[in-house]
Amino acid sequence: MTLQRLFGGAITLALDGDYLDASLVRQVPDNQEVLLARDSNVSVILEVLQCVAPATDAHAMEQGVRYHFDSLAHDNSAVSSVVEAADGVDGAAPAGQTPSAATAHGRQTVPKFGKHADEEQVTIYVALWRLPAKNVDLVLSLNDPEGRVTAAQFRAAAASLRIEDWGLFP
Repeated sequence: MTLQRLFGGAITLALDGDYLDASLVRQVPDNQEVLLARDSNVSVILEVLQCVAPATDAHAMEQGVRYHFDSLAHDNSAVSSVVEAADGVDGAAPAGQTPSAATAHGRQTVPKFGKHADEEQVTIYVALWRLPAKNVDLVLSLNDPEGRVTAAQFRAAAASLRIEDWGLFP
């Protein structure tokens, strides 16, 4: 696994494979880090979003990760979307420690290159770290149109995420 330093090193994440920082080839919003696999169509996005609910118990975390999965389906203009598995965890953590992530994965049928006549099924993985004291939902998503990534690989990547500099969140 290769350690990725995101948001100027404020967050680290270990990923299998070789990834390109998308900001080198296109504009990326300030609240996102986007990585593109060099050998496939896999993309990884880490977003700093406004917290949708402050609760961090396992049930709330499962609801939260499902919410973000559905939000991605909307953003992707998905024709269909199904969550195949979602795992809620207690997302509470002592101050200064990275909490545990809730994860989900499923499939979305999306228009290829924005054309509904040409649709493809994409496996989507999502992880959620809820930081209620900072009013932040930290959301990691991995888009895999080729079925190259397993749920176990994604969970390992999610488990590796560390918040190194809490100053990232005002």
